[in-house]
Amino acid sequence: MTIDPATLRPHYSRFLREDRILLTGHSHQAWPDVAREGVLEAFDDAARHVDDKWAAAAEAADAVRAAVAGAIGAHPDEIALGASTHELVTRWLSALDLRARPHVVTTGGEFHSLRRQLARLEEAGLEVSWIAPEPLETLSARLAGAITARTAGLAVSTVLFETSALVPDLDVAIDAARGAGAEVLLDTYHHHGVVPLSLRADVYATGGGYKYLQWGEGNCWLRVPSGSTLRPIYTGWFSDFAHLAAPRGARVEYGRRPADRFAGSTYDPTSHYRARRVIDFFVREGLTIERLRALSLAQTARLRAGLAGYTVRTPEARGGFVTVELDDAPGAVARLRERGVFVDARGRLLRFGPAPYVTGDEIERALAIFRDVAR
Repeated sequence: MTIDPATLRPHYSRFLREDRILLTGHSHQAWPDVAREGVLEAFDDAARHVDDKWAAAAEAADAVRAAVAGAIGAHPDEIALGASTHELVTRWLSALDLRARPHVVTTGGEFHSLRRQLARLEEAGLEVSWIAPEPLETLSARLAGAITARTAGLAVSTVLFETSALVPDLDVAIDAARGAGAEVLLDTYHHHGVVPLSLRADVYATGGGYKYLQWGEGNCWLRVPSGSTLRPIYTGWFSDFAHLAAPRGARVEYGRRPADRFAGSTYDPTSHYRARRVIDFFVREGLTIERLRALSLAQTARLRAGLAGYTVRTPEARGGFVTVELDDAPGAVARLRERGVFVDARGRLLRFGPAPYVTGDEIERALAIFRDVAR
């Protein structure tokens, strides 16, 4: 049974308005009303338990771990949580043996969390191979070809954030990296929650709930393979509660669970309370990944058809949004916003991101306004 956006809209009463169309679902989706209940629950637990709130907070965090693990085919013990993917990616980078193998392979189409950090490390002496994302059909082979005995890690997105393109044949690059003894990190932020995802047992992966999952900020994760022995240099004290009383000066240890190696420190648990409420809401409403994918494909197909005549950069094998190239994409974003249509741009690329609560009528109205603005 297909999802009817009109039946979902009453559950988003605080975000949705008749005078605006939210097509930034690839960036920040509306929160269902139950998310507010989670925020209030976090406040009430803090007021009730004061510094003893952490047991209740851990239950909320465990609900997030379980939801992520179930969605990607992992075990909850493999899921480390963080406020941002940058925090988690930087821990992963800090765990690589960059002295012995000072080389990382990535693409020129990565999001700023990874791109900026690798560019700064390159300034400090790290060797980085930036592989052009196009032509897309040869990307994985070209990534594989860049891997050498000096490569410590391969870091690549499964869906490119600028164009929504699904990266094909990634196993080719992953096999080359693992065969050379390099670790692999997949950025799945534009995959998880909108395209079915099943991860290999030997890769690290990161993502978050800010976009398609409707969890809001502070709900990012890193999947850590069960056999991981990496020892992050950038490490928080949550990584090993069991040895907090060990003599100072002893070797730094990590917890028993794979994800403990990449744990951080004291955080704001409100995000996990909010996410837990939304997770339960998705279950109640039957918002499975299969139904969400079917709706997303129908919505993005409608957008692609309505953008005929413009330079659409999103291929048929796509994630959850559609990109069109314009000379003045930022200016178009501003003009569309003035008329109640919310989209965004990355350079010359204008991005349209539907969501489960966006109706077909809204998409058609947005396209008509876009064509008027683009003229």
